[in-house]
Amino acid sequence: MENIPETVRTKLKRLPKRGSHERQVINGILDEGFICHVGFVVDGRPVVIPTGYGRIDDRLIIHGSQASRMLRAVGKGIDVCATVTLIDGLVLARSAFHHSMNYRSVVIFGRAALIEDEEEKAAALLALSEHMIPGRWNHVRAPNESEMQQTTVLSLPIEEASAKIRVGPPLDDSEDYDLPVWAGVLPLRLIVGAAVTDPNSRVVEPVPDYVRNYNRQTPERPAD
Repeated sequence: MENIPETVRTKLKRLPKRGSHERQVINGILDEGFICHVGFVVDGRPVVIPTGYGRIDDRLIIHGSQASRMLRAVGKGIDVCATVTLIDGLVLARSAFHHSMNYRSVVIFGRAALIEDEEEKAAALLALSEHMIPGRWNHVRAPNESEMQQTTVLSLPIEEASAKIRVGPPLDDSEDYDLPVWAGVLPLRLIVGAAVTDPNSRVVEPVPDYVRNYNRQTPERPAD
C-alpha cells in the first residue's frame, strides 16, 4: 500500500499511533467528506475558509467565484493548509476529562495552482460534481462560456498530507471503571432524507435513481 512521505509538518507528535500516511486511507476520508477548511495568511493575518472540494487522483480540487478573496490569494501559490474532518461518534467516558470523539481527519499542506486549460478545468468541475452526487453532471445543463469564465478552479497536490483517526470505546483511568456511570459511544452518521422536489419546477420530473438511492458511505466504510 502506497504511503505519502512523512515530513516535519505531517509527522504526528501527539498520539502518533492514531496517524496514517497511507494514501488509500487519506483518499477514503477525502472521498467521504463534503467540506474542507482552507487556512492561509493574507496581509499578515490568518484566514480559514470552509469550501466544497473534489479529488482527482492525488490532487484536491477547489472552486468558486473569481471574486473570492480566498481563491485569488491561494491561486498566487502561497502556502496553505487544508483540513477535512468526519465525526463518527461521541465517546462518553466515566470522567469528564476523558470524554472524546471518534473521528477521521486529513491535513494537507502545499501550494495550489490555478487551472487555466479549458479541458482540464471542465474535467475538474466534473470531478467536483461527481464528488457531491455521482451521475448528476450528465443529467443537467453544462456550464456555458460565461459561467466558466466566472469560475476559478484550483488544484492542491496531495503530496504532503496525513490522516488521524480515533475509534473505539472510552479510555478511562483504571480506578474509574468501578464508578456507577454509563460509558460508551454514541455513533453519529450522516443520514440522507427523502428528496424534496423544487416547488418552482415548470416541468415535473421523477426523482432520479442516483438521488433516490444516494449513499455517502465509501466502499472502505460501508453503511450499517
